Amino acid sequence: MFCSNCGRQLEEEARYCSACGTARGMVGSSGESFRVKRLTRARDGKRIAGVCAGVARYLELDVTLVRILWILVTIFPPIPGIVAYIVCWIAMPEDPKPVSSSDAAEPALRLS
Repeated sequence: MFCSNCGRQLEEEARYCSACGTARGMVGSSGESFRVKRLTRARDGKRIAGVCAGVARYLELDVTLVRILWILVTIFPPIPGIVAYIVCWIAMPEDPKPVSSSDAAEPALRLS
């Protein structure tokens, strides 16, 4: 298999390209590449904690539909919906912070 970014040959067990660091995409039976889906809380488009937006992205549903369903689960009966939201808030990791160009451009501190 070859890296989709730099074109170098990858070892079979490699998850990242050793030359450029690009994550290796997995290839499906039809030949298209796909990434592993992760259930994480969204940083963008969140209302309270990003749980519904993260679930909607993971299930590939509209976030409004997920929010309405979650409200219905919370109303009838109230305890499981609230508890499930709090558990998801605690257990689901938040999306990683985007790397800004200013953070990458800062030189490392020198010890002298």
